[in-house]
Amino acid sequence: MPEPKPSVLFVCVHNAGRSQMAAAFLNHLGGSRVEVRSAGSAPADTVNPAVVEAMAEVGVDLSAEVPKILTTEAVQASDVVITMGCGDACPYFPGKRYLDWTLDDPAGQGVDAVRPIRDRIETRIRGLLTDFGIQPSA
Repeated sequence: MPEPKPSVLFVCVHNAGRSQMAAAFLNHLGGSRVEVRSAGSAPADTVNPAVVEAMAEVGVDLSAEVPKILTTEAVQASDVVITMGCGDACPYFPGKRYLDWTLDDPAGQGVDAVRPIRDRIETRIRGLLTDFGIQPSA
């Protein structure tokens, strides 16, 4: 019987920056070995263009992504919920692992300001994969 895949939900307010980058990195580095979701408590209309550009620089395409609303179902279906500034808007369910990653908000920032945020997120994603016992694929 195959090992169950860890399931991770990334949450920030607009689901247009930090949570999109984190989900994209986890998909990119974890591949099919991890189930990935992202959402926002008050989603924006589009992903931040500076975030799309910064991720493209490292070979990760976010151009087709769309911010999604945070649902109770998404939290219930996830083993790990990683918040990034969503505050009390994230529902809590016993038995879930909750992490809060304090990261600068890329909203309204140019690509030069987004790059260090992107790099910090990638480092944290690599650490998360190590915690899961998964070797990053890239």
